[in-house]
Amino acid sequence: MSTTTAVDPTARARDLLGVSRLTNQALTTWLHGLPGVDQVGCEARAAGLGTRSIKTSSKAWAIDLAISMIDLTTLEGADTPGKVRGLAARAVTPDPSDLTTPRPAAVCVYGDMVEIAKEALGDTGVKVAAVATAFPSGRASRAVKLADTTDAVQAGADEIDMVIDRGAFLAGDYLRVFREIAETKEACGDARLKVIMETGELVTYDNVRRASWLSMLAGGDFIKTSTGKISPAATLPVTLVMLEAVRDWQGLTGEMVGVKPAGGIRTSKDAIKFLVTVSEVAGEEWLDNTWFRFGASSLLNDLILQRQKMATGAYSGADYVADDAPSGY
Repeated sequence: MSTTTAVDPTARARDLLGVSRLTNQALTTWLHGLPGVDQVGCEARAAGLGTRSIKTSSKAWAIDLAISMIDLTTLEGADTPGKVRGLAARAVTPDPSDLTTPRPAAVCVYGDMVEIAKEALGDTGVKVAAVATAFPSGRASRAVKLADTTDAVQAGADEIDMVIDRGAFLAGDYLRVFREIAETKEACGDARLKVIMETGELVTYDNVRRASWLSMLAGGDFIKTSTGKISPAATLPVTLVMLEAVRDWQGLTGEMVGVKPAGGIRTSKDAIKFLVTVSEVAGEEWLDNTWFRFGASSLLNDLILQRQKMATGAYSGADYVADDAPSGY
């Protein structure tokens, strides 16, 4: 199954919207024609899914799956080559006491650290993801954003995590957001594109739904909640809305799009709540790190502690697990 969108987003958008020319008015009419989100119903369903219990055997499987879905992340101004190499080493060997522990899906860094991460990871199969487009604010010219993306791809990034222009979105300039995503996708080449919507700034679930559909329409391979730099970040109700969007997008177009909640997911218990929600809302097809990721670092620590407890019957001390998670994740 292809994991990239090999179509012209503008041509597809014209077809789906039934227009000869893509305009902001056409996008506005289409996006505001989407069904509204029942806030009370959404939050009640998320709360119900969050209380589901799973069997011990399923828990062991879920913990390994969650580890394999992590984008192990460091996005600090104080990042150094040594810190990135250390994070890469952690991704390659998450638990030196148990070499059967799955590896995270990717290491996520700023663009100037891509070459260092790429060299450190080698042929281990762990991807390198780079944030781009003036992360986290998104406040830069389009030329700068596209250059940011191109530089990261040329340095070897397998995946690009871009941020949308939230100001343009909230002002109703959907065409500007669409074009920026579509042009960034083109600049990605073979790299997969994750579109960060910064849902904490979008305020309403209706806006989250509209931003999700706009991001997919413009060619995003993933929709992502947050930069991890503001609060609230990844919440279960917001992720539920996004999962409904990718499910319905597949029903409309036949294409799968991934989902990545990021920021604030720190415990195994929380991760399992998200996995249950993925299964119940989008479907089992998304229970794979090709289509679902966690943007996190501290989450890995707790997953490994829980994994060790299931293997030995006792918790290891926190001192036995690396604590290299940056703030915000």
